[in-house]
Amino acid sequence: MSISLEEARSRANELSREIEEHNYSYYVLDDPSIDDFEYDALMRELKDLEALYPQLVTPDSPTQHVGGYALNTFEKVEHTVQMGSLQDVFSKEQVVAFVKKCGEAMGSAPLFSVEPKIDGLSVSLEYENGEFVRGSTRGDGFVGEDVTANLKTIRSIPKKLPEALPFLEVRGEVYMPRKAFEALVEQQELDGEKPFKNPRNAAAGSLRQKDPKITAKRGLGILIFNIQQVNGAELNSHSRSLEMLRKLGFPVVEEKISDSAEKISEIIDGIGENRSKYPYDIDGAVVKADSFSVRDALGAAAKYPKWAVAYKYPPEEKSTKLLSIEVSVGRTGAITPTAVFEPVQLAGTTVSRAVLHNQEFISEKDIRIGDTILVRKAGEIIPEVIRSLAHEEGSKPYFLPEVCPVCGTPAVRYEDESALRCPNAECPAQQFRNIIHFASKGAMSIDGMGPAVISALLEKGLIKTVADIYTLKTEDIAGLERMGEKSAKNLIDAVEASKNAPLDRVIFALGIRGLGAAAAKLLCDRFGSVDAIMSASAEEIAKIDGFGGVMSENTAKAFKEPHFIHLITRLRDAGVKMEYQSTVKDNRFEGKVFVLTGTLPTLKRDEAKKLIESFGGKASSSVSKKTDYVLAGEEAGSKLTKAQELGIAILTEDEFLEMLK
Repeated sequence: MSISLEEARSRANELSREIEEHNYSYYVLDDPSIDDFEYDALMRELKDLEALYPQLVTPDSPTQHVGGYALNTFEKVEHTVQMGSLQDVFSKEQVVAFVKKCGEAMGSAPLFSVEPKIDGLSVSLEYENGEFVRGSTRGDGFVGEDVTANLKTIRSIPKKLPEALPFLEVRGEVYMPRKAFEALVEQQELDGEKPFKNPRNAAAGSLRQKDPKITAKRGLGILIFNIQQVNGAELNSHSRSLEMLRKLGFPVVEEKISDSAEKISEIIDGIGENRSKYPYDIDGAVVKADSFSVRDALGAAAKYPKWAVAYKYPPEEKSTKLLSIEVSVGRTGAITPTAVFEPVQLAGTTVSRAVLHNQEFISEKDIRIGDTILVRKAGEIIPEVIRSLAHEEGSKPYFLPEVCPVCGTPAVRYEDESALRCPNAECPAQQFRNIIHFASKGAMSIDGMGPAVISALLEKGLIKTVADIYTLKTEDIAGLERMGEKSAKNLIDAVEASKNAPLDRVIFALGIRGLGAAAAKLLCDRFGSVDAIMSASAEEIAKIDGFGGVMSENTAKAFKEPHFIHLITRLRDAGVKMEYQSTVKDNRFEGKVFVLTGTLPTLKRDEAKKLIESFGGKASSSVSKKTDYVLAGEEAGSKLTKAQELGIAILTEDEFLEMLK
């Protein structure tokens, strides 16, 4: 690598910031921003730079700590035995080199255990005198979260052991079975919620629920793969410890033992070939020394043990034939093409469809009906078409229809986007999805008004727009299939209760293109009522921090469209609130941007954010030149470093609270 020290330092800083942002999205928000291979490429580049210039290695570098975070949502748990991570390798040559290096260090080839690497959430389970007393997440490896109540809902976790060992701590991986994940995503889409991207994030999100009853419904499983510490038993190898765990009733990871690099490679291949047969996702295979004395002799580096590696499988890609391209219309009128191809097995499931996004995507890859195409699962879960491998003889380039496939209205493409849209607000396809969104949690939260009920109401002609919801009577709903008198009354009560929803949720429920829940709140904070919003120009709306030109134009235009004005009038007449009760106490922080980092002594992150917003300020997730203050607690990382480099004011919790007096 030919690069100067200064260039390497600049690039390393840039990589560190980017990796930490992805870590936060992955571990805390359960919403990965890139797939594993892209993330691994960034991490490898940073490691290469630090290997070239060791002086670039800092204690807070992403290469020196586990990627997770301990959130403020649950009580903290300090891990007596660190829950570390393993060094990733990406080729069989690296696995062979690792085995050889261990053999050279020990004087002869030791035995290794080879196991599938479950793609889930790592947890610790603690037992006292055979009783399950505490369970916690890995967090940053040193401090995690107490999720005991939620872990107790996982049926495969033994609550009482047949042998009352004085103390036992085990480590395992909580996962969501593929079938449970598919059912959950289907339900989330029906409810108008943002679906989880993959089973790993679904498992993490489910385990962090405040209400254990929700966790219990998610069908989580667990596999134990290590003993962290034990009193009352003497063990000398990993395989013996797993054998003991099985006898105690734990669901334990499958392992195979060998001292041959060639055999270990064969086992890894076998695990990879059988990925589809596991009920859970795996993203690699773990190779680790079996003997505990060998592990002690080999020791550990700052971040990883020297006696283990994790081999990561590359994304599985397969070729298939494109049979057709289906076109659908979404809630905002977006006309979306979907590839329909001959079914193939990818990452454990049968795949036959993938979104093609827009005309630009199709034309750039020259995708035609009848093509042989290459497909894979992005992030091991979302099917995608990588490219066309070969055209069928006589095939022609594909173009999206010029009219809406549902209502026949001429399609349009706005300057600011690549999507083709149906501009007809009365389009039946849009109305169905608009009503689902309007009734969903986070919008008007009309409990009981799911897609099936909405579909039935539309078919009976009882509703056409969201305003018609407020004209429904108990007898209308009681006449629907599978809806009795009690269910009908409950739904009417939920409709009535939704009239008291705060204005920002009403605005969000209206489904204005590009206007999310947070933006709707900012809009209401600024103008205070629907009438004021309807009178505002795009230029006035654009003055709100966080509103760009396109969002401002879309919002102003929407509130001046005749059908939209008519809809708001009907909602107002029905009794839906059109005035906003602002949560802003005063505007002392108006125009000020805060960034929170680390663990505060008393305030939780959400509490601090609400306080900032209640005094007119904005809480941002990243440090930039626009940041005014960084509110820093313990274990503050790269955000604090960047703030110091930019000369941004750093606040302690006490200083922040003093500003509120």
